[in-house]
Amino acid sequence: MPHDPAERRVVVTAPPRRGGRNPGYYRPRTEIDEQTTLGHTYVRSLMRSQLRTALGVFGVLVLLVGPLPLLFAAVPDSAGLAWVVLGFCVYPPLVLLALWHVRRAERNERDLVRLVEDR
Repeated sequence: MPHDPAERRVVVTAPPRRGGRNPGYYRPRTEIDEQTTLGHTYVRSLMRSQLRTALGVFGVLVLLVGPLPLLFAAVPDSAGLAWVVLGFCVYPPLVLLALWHVRRAERNERDLVRLVEDR
């Protein structure tokens, strides 16, 4: 039983793929690094969410601190009241507001990283 050369088996090889994606695929991190339109959109999205958070904090701050001059003008000759209001009524909410702002800003950044890293 001689072998016919036309029936010879051929082995086809190719370079291994990395990550299982086609070579034309660009990761979003590359888009940001190369400052493409898509990368610019990612960065603008982060900036908008950070701005939205900051404006919310600013609004609460204005509502919390804005009426204080009116309160102090309405109650003259009460220096003790000013210290109590500023020390015990305003300062703790300011600290909580600052902590909330930091946590929210870090969450916005984590969301962008999760989007960019494809997780």
